[in-house]
Amino acid sequence: MDLEETWDQYETIKTFQRLLISWYRKNGRDYPWRKTRDPYAILVSEMMLQQTRIAVVLNRGFYARWMNAFPTWTELAGATEEEVLTVWQGLGYYNRARYLWRTAQIITHDYGGKFPQNLNEVLALPGIGRYSAGAVLSFAFDQSVPILDGNIKRIFSRIFVIEERIDDYIGEKKLWTLAETLLPTLDARSFNSALMELGQTICLPGTPLCASCPVSSLCMASTLGVTNFYPKKREKIHPTLCEETVAIFEKDGQIFLTQEGGSRRRGLWRLPGTSDLDTSKSRELIEFSYSITRYRVRLRVFLADLQHLTEQNGIWIPLNAQEQWPPLGAPYRKAIEYYSQQRD
Repeated sequence: MDLEETWDQYETIKTFQRLLISWYRKNGRDYPWRKTRDPYAILVSEMMLQQTRIAVVLNRGFYARWMNAFPTWTELAGATEEEVLTVWQGLGYYNRARYLWRTAQIITHDYGGKFPQNLNEVLALPGIGRYSAGAVLSFAFDQSVPILDGNIKRIFSRIFVIEERIDDYIGEKKLWTLAETLLPTLDARSFNSALMELGQTICLPGTPLCASCPVSSLCMASTLGVTNFYPKKREKIHPTLCEETVAIFEKDGQIFLTQEGGSRRRGLWRLPGTSDLDTSKSRELIEFSYSITRYRVRLRVFLADLQHLTEQNGIWIPLNAQEQWPPLGAPYRKAIEYYSQQRD
């Protein structure tokens, strides 16, 4: 349904903007990245919040720890990759940290420490797509640039009962057009923040809180009582199940680690595999599952004798001095911490 066809029956776009911004100013939550106009701090938050819940980023101290370690572009640009990954560890998707690091180097060396305000220049920075670019430009500089994340897609799909799937090219293109059309010329910062807040607190997945929504009178899905049918998405792909076995080798209070392979986990360390170990005759310490991309991995961790250590390239780390550990994938850190507690 076209915007004009739908909204001829209701209020104007200006009314939508006014209602939404007014609600946000009374109800918007007080996140640290909303208290600043610093594009660096805002980009850090946006990168961290990709595929990660706000509660994880804030309550577990990831955002504060990063900003304390690297408060500006300059400090981040001057750090080593290992330092960057160490501060990031636990958040996963480590390429996000690498993109921030490379962006900091470009900003420092090519832009004199000043974040560019031209959309095309921002889009050319490592790991920054259309959403992240719009977020920084609107939140830091109040530029009238649209944003579109999963929350906003859900809002628009319900307001305009969009039948196209929001994760297909055609559906996403239509949603970007709506984001551009509804965006005010002035105070884009508040409007974009309000859309995100609405999706995080009111227009929820599953059953939205329509009675508390400031724009429910403009929402076609709410009026028709069909909010649970939107947004439309492609059929969910079930994760591929697989099993991984690793070993803990201990010598003189130290644990052996080997480097990760592949570009995704470059710079990280892990527990070695157990290809040369008879797991049926070894002590299993712990078993748990974790998810990565489209896989659901069952991880089994064994305590192994040194005679089974066949890895040639690796390092020994002190078991009881975590501050000396290199950046570790979260599952392996969890396994080592568990072993340390059991050993004590």
